[in-house]
Amino acid sequence: MESKQERFKRLASSRGDRLKREIRLIGNLSNTKNYEFQAGDVDELFTPIDAALEEVKEMFYKQISDGEAR
Repeated sequence: MESKQERFKRLASSRGDRLKREIRLIGNLSNTKNYEFQAGDVDELFTPIDAALEEVKEMFYKQISDGEAR
């Protein structure tokens, strides 16, 4: 039977890899041969992504500081 730690590592790896693939796809939008954009467009794209990442990261650190993560 898989432990909680093993399940976390397996899913974190899988989900992290999937997220990295999606981020690379966003990176493809930087190709000016196919797309046109301004600095404001880039900010509009990344501001909510950065906010979501910080929010989720805080969830992890809150669990650690509350002593609930092991």
